[in-house]
Amino acid sequence: MLGSTHGTLTTDFRARVEACGEHPRVAVHSTAAPSDASADGGRDVSGRPLYAAVPDLDRFFRPESVAVIGASDAEGRPNTGITRQLIAWAERVGARLHPVHPTRTSVFGLPCSSSVADLPEQVDLGVLLVADPLPVIEELAETKVKFAVAFASGFAETGEAGAAAQARLTAAVERSGMRLLGPNTNLNAFEKFRDDLDGPAIALITQSGHQGRPVYTLQELGIRVSHWAPTGNEADLETSDFISYFAEQPEVGAIAAYVEGLKDGRSFLLAADRAARNGVPVVAVKVGRTETGTRMAASHTGKLTGADKVVDAAMRQFGVIRVDGLDELQDTAALLARARKPRADGVVVYSISGGTGAHFSDLATEAGLRLPPLSDAKQAELHQWIPEYLNVANPVDNGGHPVGDWRGRKIIDAILADPSVGALICPITGPFPPMSDKLAQDLVDAAEATDKLICVVWGSPVGTEDAYRTTLLGSSRVATFRTFGNCITAVRAYFDHHRFTAGYRSPFDDAPRTPSPSFRKAQALMHPGRQLSEHAAKQLLRAYGIRVPREQLVTSAAAAVRAAGLVGYPVVMKASGPQLGHKSELGLVKIGLTSASQIRDAYRELTDIARYENIPLDGILVCQMVERGVEMVVGVTRDSLFGPTVTVGVGGVLVEVLHDAAVRVPPFGEEQARAMLGELRGHALLEGVRGAPPADVDALVEVVLRVQRMALELGDDLSELDINPLMVLPRGQGAVALDALAVCR
Repeated sequence: MLGSTHGTLTTDFRARVEACGEHPRVAVHSTAAPSDASADGGRDVSGRPLYAAVPDLDRFFRPESVAVIGASDAEGRPNTGITRQLIAWAERVGARLHPVHPTRTSVFGLPCSSSVADLPEQVDLGVLLVADPLPVIEELAETKVKFAVAFASGFAETGEAGAAAQARLTAAVERSGMRLLGPNTNLNAFEKFRDDLDGPAIALITQSGHQGRPVYTLQELGIRVSHWAPTGNEADLETSDFISYFAEQPEVGAIAAYVEGLKDGRSFLLAADRAARNGVPVVAVKVGRTETGTRMAASHTGKLTGADKVVDAAMRQFGVIRVDGLDELQDTAALLARARKPRADGVVVYSISGGTGAHFSDLATEAGLRLPPLSDAKQAELHQWIPEYLNVANPVDNGGHPVGDWRGRKIIDAILADPSVGALICPITGPFPPMSDKLAQDLVDAAEATDKLICVVWGSPVGTEDAYRTTLLGSSRVATFRTFGNCITAVRAYFDHHRFTAGYRSPFDDAPRTPSPSFRKAQALMHPGRQLSEHAAKQLLRAYGIRVPREQLVTSAAAAVRAAGLVGYPVVMKASGPQLGHKSELGLVKIGLTSASQIRDAYRELTDIARYENIPLDGILVCQMVERGVEMVVGVTRDSLFGPTVTVGVGGVLVEVLHDAAVRVPPFGEEQARAMLGELRGHALLEGVRGAPPADVDALVEVVLRVQRMALELGDDLSELDINPLMVLPRGQGAVALDALAVCR
């Protein structure tokens, strides 16, 4: 039996992992975002930034002076309508607007400059209504303009030539020191935002302008929207810049984003980290779920990790709430912006119909919401006003909300007074006046008197009823939805967000900045552009303190017999060579060998197969046989957006059939490593099934963290790493990497 290589996850765990430079936990619970002073120098061991400065966009959204290059007041010209809208916007934000046109002396009665050089003052924002913004960008740079907006299309969205034109534009902006929104953007940033609405606001970011309309129109339902950033092609300013900026604005209660593509993975994670530190929820639609692509991966791990799966994991890892539809985006962002922090995570469903309550409760429970039964004492209290034959355990069926007296409000207040209740949801599938009118009013009145969340689903397809339009939408304290699904999605996000931020510890604070001694050993083993042999790959694992079986590499049958005696029978024999991947499929693995004659026969058979298949070998591995445990896979792949990623899953020969894996983007700590295991459908295997003992989960977590350290330090030099199987032994006995594959870039 193999001995233990680790103790419990306390001092021993930290000491061993720190020996190769890893910090398995983030020690500091930082709620404040890092200062801009920190943003200048911090990089992790892979050379990636640990902080991102927040762009000062105040003068973009509320400039003191604006230049409109290409302004027009000629009827029938596209620029005329845009100019008119910009003049109205400038008046609303108190900005001085200066039209620029080479042949006009005035535009809409405003004095017009013939060129940027002739502007009467240095302006904060230049709005470019020209087909080719590049020359104007260079002119604006000379006048020290802080921001520019380019509406023109025909850039990266059109193909190779457009991408080259956009690259020239980006280079000019970088030289200038200004910040550019666009190209291929629109006027959404200059919309009219209602200033008569109170409470926290939604800040909106969209790469496609029209996709933000549902969120923008929430203002008509009384929900405040403070900003809209239409990022377009993101030649300079990107989604991440606006997330970082909005996360620092005191009026912003939630950030809603429609994202078609992320410009830089690390920038996005740093922006999400800033929002998480500040407790500002980010809700996002990210298109591209069906982009599977073809990954030419030698390892199992590479085939388990698609691009969208990495995006999904990265968002979840940093608390970004990913939704699918624009209706979900608006409803979830609206709830998160306005709802107070929950005092408990229990949900009570209150309805006037037993069928409605049962239906909603099924959906809510399936989605992961907790619907605790109310106590016997609470049920007895409710039965003072609700007939005994009705169920009030949760869901609470009132049989028809009281209309003619005070009992309805008593019922609602009694439910909210229960300390296990954090939210009350009342699904109303259709209007039934006067009962539904009185119910809506009682819910609104109760919401004004409590700090607990009250949600109403108004299921009427008409939506013109006074109870809905006036009573419910007139309240800033009741969250009103039109569908069961959107309500459940939003409430689940509400609890998830507050649970996440309450325990959030930024992984960037403790990310390793200097290489460990393991890195120097590993460098000597790397061969750029080559796939390492199993023997070399296991040496790479040893360098990072990951346990492998006793084994010897031999080049003769006699040496194999001697090695088996040293390793200890029974043994496994495997061919080992560069570019040799899945050996078992070629018959290049022999297990359970117990005698010298079997060793000699196996050696001859393995070398004959390799010769026949024209497979170069560096020898035959004679390995200790490890049988008892749970087979897992742990690996590293390189994502084009986020860089190295770490995957853990159910391993063995069926790994690509089961496709049961979880992925994270470094850096992450022990908590995230454990969360990865909880995401696996086969997690129960680690707990022990059919009489098997529980597996050594602590050892598995330790391997995941050591592999992460390897991924960070070797960075882009390690294209793929695949440990399969990693045999996780019974609790207290460790984990052993039985096979490994590594590909160098």
